[in-house]
Parts: sequence; structure tokens; C-alpha cells
Amino acid sequence: MIRVLFVDDHEMVRIGVSAYLSAQPDIDVVGEADNGRRGVELALSLRPDIILMDLVMKEMDGIEATRLIIEQWPEAKVIIVTSFLDDEKVYPALEAGATSYMLKTSKAGEIANAVRATYNGQSVLEPEVTGKMMLKMRQKTTHLPHEELTSRELEVLLLMAEGKTNQEIADELFIALKTVKTHVSNILSKLQVQDRTQAVIYAFKHSLVR
Repeated sequence: MIRVLFVDDHEMVRIGVSAYLSAQPDIDVVGEADNGRRGVELALSLRPDIILMDLVMKEMDGIEATRLIIEQWPEAKVIIVTSFLDDEKVYPALEAGATSYMLKTSKAGEIANAVRATYNGQSVLEPEVTGKMMLKMRQKTTHLPHEELTSRELEVLLLMAEGKTNQEIADELFIALKTVKTHVSNILSKLQVQDRTQAVIYAFKHSLVR
């Protein structure tokens, strides 16, 4: 039996989905919670195979609840079941550790199949979510190399462009020479260039310095 915990603040949703799942020969709903905080408590005490998690709830939302569960129990498998498809909900939920993402408009049978698939180690995403993730990946691949630089690395690059040596950069930024060398090495790696001269040329070419 696949042991399921259902966390949702809508009672009718819980009743309907739980009844359908419990009627399946291989699924057992072992607990229900109407808020994220209670959901975390039950998840850590019951240790179900699958946690169905709503996103917008009182006391604690599903994103924070998922994050807390995964932090304390990394093996937990959370399926988000929500009405929201906006980016500020989808990405944080997946980053918090959710394995699958379903919509409440899905048929009960589809949710049951998502439970089985997730239990077997698969990740189930709504087509709209998959599209958003692919778009996000494409956007990441179009980022320019210097966008990966930290604020400190950018400071070091600007001072390099001024012709300062590593020691002069260390003195101006009040950091160790060894730290400057590490920053320079990271800059060359992130900009995908071979030496300081090429890094400075890159900085001028992309208007990072005047």
C-alpha cells in the first residue's frame, strides 16, 4: 500500500480526493491536515510514502511546509496539488523540494496515477509547468557569462580593468592577496577567458567599464 498524507485547507477537496484515493486497492490515506504547520507535524510523525500538499493555506503555506519537511526528512516525496500556475508559486515549490506538481483541475484518476508514479521515483509535472521549466532553462542558457559574477568578483574585475595588480586590489578592498587570486581565477573561469588581458577586454566589450 502507498501511504498518503493529504494537506489542504479546503475540506471538500480533501474529502473528495481522499475518498477516491482510499478506494484504490494500492493507496491508503493515513492522515489529513488543513494547514501547513500541521502538515509538517504529521509528515514527520507518520512518515507517509507520499505527501499531497496544497500551496495557499493559513498558518503556513505549502512552500514553507515542503521546505521544512525536506530539510528534516530529505527522502520525503511531496506532490504539490494546487490551483496556481504563476511563476512565484511553481519555481519556489520545486526549489523547496517538491517532486511533482499537479493542478486541482486534474481528474482524481490523474492524481492517483501521479501518486503511483512519484512513489516509483518519477517526477510528474503538469504540461503547463513543464513548458515553464523549459522556458526558464532556455533563458538560463542565454545569460551572458558576466551575469554569473558575484558583486565582489565584479569589483575585482573593475580594478583589473584599471590596471591594478593583485596586491593593489587586495590593499584597496582590504582583503588577503590569496583571496584576490581566488577571485581572479573565478573571474577567468566564469568569463571563459584565458588570462587577465582577455578578461579586461571582455569587460570593455560588454560595457562593464568605461
